[in-house]
Amino acid sequence: MPNSPSLLKAQLKGLLHKIHCIEDSILALLLFGMIVLSTSQIFLRNLFDSGLIWADPLLRVMVLWIGLLGALAATRENKHITIDLLTRFLSDSKRDFAKAFTNIFSCGISAILAYHSIRFVIMEYEAESKAFSGISAWILESILPIAFTLIALRFFLHFIINVRDILARKSKP
Repeated sequence: MPNSPSLLKAQLKGLLHKIHCIEDSILALLLFGMIVLSTSQIFLRNLFDSGLIWADPLLRVMVLWIGLLGALAATRENKHITIDLLTRFLSDSKRDFAKAFTNIFSCGISAILAYHSIRFVIMEYEAESKAFSGISAWILESILPIAFTLIALRFFLHFIINVRDILARKSKP
């Protein structure tokens, strides 16, 4: 079966594409929901002197979710915020090394954030905290460990790609 590695690679690319589409769809749905909900609140307050009691807390949670899912998407595309002042002056090999170091460092920080957010969500679960309308706070806060774990994983994958590029560059004459 000479084509099995390329078939596996194509299947993995297809799976990744589906995951990315799901992430992008959730982001778009959250953004649309935020726009509709906040616009509704404005009209209800200005026209009828009323509003939805649960809308403002839900909007705050939606901002948290969209922010973390946006960070996850930015990490996926390797388009997150970086400070690359020094890398502009480095040679290609040193730039690859700096990128690898930055990615593994970011992976470590994200992993630490994931660990502590897991602890936080567990504490919220044990305390039986409620966010609003009887919804358990830990459910709404569960995006924290999920996003930071996936961000750490993506930074680690970028690190692996950087190391592969460094090794490939060294093996060339």
